[in-house]
Amino acid sequence: MKLPLSYYLNQNVLFLAKDLLGKVLFTNINDEITAGIIVETEAYFGEQDKASHAYGGRRTKRTETLYGKGGISYVYLCYGIHHLFNIVTSFEGEPHGILIRTVEPLIGKEIIESRRKMPITKTTISSGPGSVSKALGIDGSFNKKDLTGEEIWLEDHHIRYNSDEIAEVPRVGVAYAQEDAFLPWRFFVKGNKYVSKPNNF
Repeated sequence: MKLPLSYYLNQNVLFLAKDLLGKVLFTNINDEITAGIIVETEAYFGEQDKASHAYGGRRTKRTETLYGKGGISYVYLCYGIHHLFNIVTSFEGEPHGILIRTVEPLIGKEIIESRRKMPITKTTISSGPGSVSKALGIDGSFNKKDLTGEEIWLEDHHIRYNSDEIAEVPRVGVAYAQEDAFLPWRFFVKGNKYVSKPNNF
């Protein structure tokens, strides 16, 4: 079942970042459907989070997407190389976002292999946010897409994890965020082989 718009309007970004574990992310590109189970996320807590693009109320052409109503995608280019896919949550004007760091390939595995030029048995195929986008065919054109539409969406396949199956650790690559770099706002499924490194906890 496709997640409804109301799902993304939840103001508790930490709850959603954990709840998204087990949800299935789909893309449909030229009638080629691929999907992966979300097994790793990071929460970004709007204007008060020093790791967030919107920290301190920063509004630029890039970050304006984050200020939209929850239920759209925020895709940006990192280091000029990798497209990173984020889910905008909460109400319009409250720029919460969740970075999808890893998916476990589920549907369209041959297409994913072709895009990544590696076999599905290699865990790096969809491990880490840049790899997620490559595996599912997400590029800059996916920015600001409706997550209840026909190009990119999420479904609930009733995959659930108990709290003791979920690791809560600091986010990756946010050393610039000073004390906020140590917040345990990265969530992943313990023992899942696709989870990006470092996955110690």
